[in-house]
Amino acid sequence: MTTDNAFSELGLGSDATEREVKAAWRRLVSQWHPDRNNSADAVARMQRINRAFEEIRNAGFRAPPEVAEPPVHETAPQHAEEDAAQPRRRPIQRKIKLTLEEAAAGCIKALRGRTTLTCTTCDGAGHQVLGGNCAQCGGSGAIPKRSFFGWPGGMTECAACHGGGIAQRTCPDCQGAGTLTRTYQLKVRIPPGVRQGDLLHVDGRRARGNPPPADLEIRVELLAHEFFELDEDGTIRCEVPVDGFAWIANRTIEVPTLMGLKPVALRRDRLNYSLPGLGFPVTRRGANADHVVIVKPVFPETLSAEQQHLLSHLIASASGESGEPTDKRLREWNRKQRAWARGAARGSKDE
Repeated sequence: MTTDNAFSELGLGSDATEREVKAAWRRLVSQWHPDRNNSADAVARMQRINRAFEEIRNAGFRAPPEVAEPPVHETAPQHAEEDAAQPRRRPIQRKIKLTLEEAAAGCIKALRGRTTLTCTTCDGAGHQVLGGNCAQCGGSGAIPKRSFFGWPGGMTECAACHGGGIAQRTCPDCQGAGTLTRTYQLKVRIPPGVRQGDLLHVDGRRARGNPPPADLEIRVELLAHEFFELDEDGTIRCEVPVDGFAWIANRTIEVPTLMGLKPVALRRDRLNYSLPGLGFPVTRRGANADHVVIVKPVFPETLSAEQQHLLSHLIASASGESGEPTDKRLREWNRKQRAWARGAARGSKDE
């Protein structure tokens, strides 16, 4: 805040004495302190009043005080003082949503946004000091208030000078708002291997084109995937339904991975398959974990007559001329089962 704007904020001319400055400060504090004023902008106005008084005091009063008076130490609520002490350009907080494919390989994302900044032309006051008495109120800071019937109804604060009595004009840059809205646009490179909740820092000073007015802090959010589940160690798991007959026949199928479709040779004695190095990066820019495929064989709920005939033929082809299965595992099972049945029958007769 410039010294001229500070005097204007207190409704004073730049030649005001220390006594006048302190009197104006006390009057405005009494009017705008949040403990006495419930309006939405009371805290912000109180901050500007205190800043204006400090600016004038630090610059040195224009004339010796007529009567030495210590200022009354009144402050805004604690949280308002903390806000004023914070840096003017804190990092801009953003979120970015990524697919697992984008997070694994890294990508470039375009970010667009807008921020609200304090107008530097008027230092957030919304007006500029012109000097001299306000033409609306003649320098008194107040104008007569009229009732509904036009009768005198006391005095009210002059809107043209905000009760200061000094001629002002609306800030031409912010149109009296005290703030400016600024848009920004930049491209951000996302490194490979970012995880859910990772925080990425972007130096706004190094951004090209239409950069943001401050650094960016980008929080990563991974989108749910249609096929994949990500484990903590970087393993990608994918359940794949396959034709049950193709699984029995040891056919080769294509399965989705982060790197696209990959072939997998089925084996009817296996349901889980591991594809090394096709999972998620274990660490940023590190080696990739494995991609695990869990096969779910799917058979028809109802067999057609042709399928029934083919299965009967297939079952018959698995037995020799004696009717015994050709697979030794089945022959051994049948032998044990017959021996058990004979033993059970003898035990029944003995009883």
